[in-house]
Amino acid sequence: MQTIIFRLVFLFFSACASCVAFAEETYLQPEQAFQFSARMLDTSTVEVRYQIADGYYLYRERFAFSAEGARLAAPVIPAGKVKFDQTFNKTVETYRHEVRITLPVIADAPFRLKATSQGCADLGLCYAPQEALIQLDPASAASVSSSTVPSASQPADTSEMGRIEASLASGRLLLILPLFFLLGLGLSLTPCVLPMVPILSFIIVGDGVHSSRQRGFLLALTYALGMALVYTLLGIAAGLVGEGLSASLQNPLVLGSFALLIALLSLSMFGLYQLQVPPSVQLLLSRLSERQRGGKFVGVFIMGALSALIVGPCVAAPLAGALVYISQTRDVFIGGSALFAMAMGMSVPLLLLGLSAGTLLPRAGHWMNAVKPFFGVIMLALALWMVASLIPAALLMLGWGLLSLGYGAFLLRTKTSGLVARLLGALFILLGLTQLTGVATGGRDAFAPLAHWSARPVSAAVFVRVKTSSDLDALIRNAQGRPVMLDFYADWCVSCIEMEKLTFTNQKVAAAMRGMLLVQADVTANDASDKALLKRFGLFGPPGIIFFDKSGNEVRAARVIGYQAPERFLQSVKLVNE
Repeated sequence: MQTIIFRLVFLFFSACASCVAFAEETYLQPEQAFQFSARMLDTSTVEVRYQIADGYYLYRERFAFSAEGARLAAPVIPAGKVKFDQTFNKTVETYRHEVRITLPVIADAPFRLKATSQGCADLGLCYAPQEALIQLDPASAASVSSSTVPSASQPADTSEMGRIEASLASGRLLLILPLFFLLGLGLSLTPCVLPMVPILSFIIVGDGVHSSRQRGFLLALTYALGMALVYTLLGIAAGLVGEGLSASLQNPLVLGSFALLIALLSLSMFGLYQLQVPPSVQLLLSRLSERQRGGKFVGVFIMGALSALIVGPCVAAPLAGALVYISQTRDVFIGGSALFAMAMGMSVPLLLLGLSAGTLLPRAGHWMNAVKPFFGVIMLALALWMVASLIPAALLMLGWGLLSLGYGAFLLRTKTSGLVARLLGALFILLGLTQLTGVATGGRDAFAPLAHWSARPVSAAVFVRVKTSSDLDALIRNAQGRPVMLDFYADWCVSCIEMEKLTFTNQKVAAAMRGMLLVQADVTANDASDKALLKRFGLFGPPGIIFFDKSGNEVRAARVIGYQAPERFLQSVKLVNE
């Protein structure tokens, strides 16, 4: 078994290395080949700067500038290098590495500058003209970067995303792998990973008399490797495509299929059928490896791979950082290694669960018969949770309530139940009655079924919805001197719902956001407008929160990727309100 695992890992990284060689022949995205930034040198002068990647150049004659809310004089452009350009069959003036252009400006208030440029690569590709928009404030006369590419003159980004991006940019695997493993360990108790615990428990408990510590650990390791490899490949695909796969993985077909699979597997825990590989397949697999009993490890590896569909849609800062790195550099080896290390960090609780076989989990015997129905109920509850975004909240509560009542009644009516089992049965009945009472009285939150009874409910944050970049720009311009918070949300995003129910409703957070213009982009549909808005801010999916200061400039250090508890989220809000 160990040999097969090592071969799988070796083949994976060999494939990544091949992808690196291919990626080196690809072209940079235009915003990476020609990085734009601008700042106010003084109250009447703008400096525009283009940082040009090696192997690329810009044309002097293609520069154009306009302003909304200000008047511009003729730009002062330094002399470039004159060459004969075979693409246009004429002599042109070009710039490499860097060019700085000054623009005299007359403005009494913040204004928006539009800069147009065009360039080519030495290998023969010529880009379409590129436009960059930026808001500038003459009163501040301070450096401001564009909303999509950070200015080189800005101070170092000390946010979590900034540190993650810096570590990836270093290219040092000895730094990247331990860091992402620890970041994955921090994500290991999130709602994205917890659903895999009952699945793995079902696998180990169902293994019967063979659930020794060594075998339990090998089963867990096989499951974790299957999850980590598919998770990494999904991340690499998302990075190379340039957009997240979250919405694709959250469509009704994928969710419904996986929920049905979990429900069918749960039925074996109730003794309705015996889950095993056909005898002919067992014989073939046993010949391949005597240590693989009936193809058990192969099936566990496949289950881990399928479980990556649960983990993949969860967006957090480390995942977002790795995807941005892959999309910008096309370096799938560094980015993929970081994703793999993070996935293995998230697997630590699963490995501990496997290592504990025989202590935390019961061995075969009478206890096994008592525990199997418990895991069956948990897996049915998990199947309902997976399709929660597709069904009414009341139906989820009703399903969980009936499951709890049924299992509680089963424990109380079983003649061989001891005191602990009876207490557990009473607890399940109480949980079931709570869910049903919540449904009957108008509650629609399965995790807080009686919250609507609260005497002092915290008012939900009121957001203005936007769909396109132009809608967002119009709101920022008309914010009347208020900071702006842009929240990316989707109905299928578990962390988004956590932010709504646990963070935004916190009294301190609500008070801190009171002076802001709250804007929300609902990207549930994942249509072209949603993708364009996500791409503008380098996001691969929700949740993501972008803050703009009173002048309409993004406060990049305050960016929030993934779920944040109220205390931590308040720190980001304070950065904007200061």
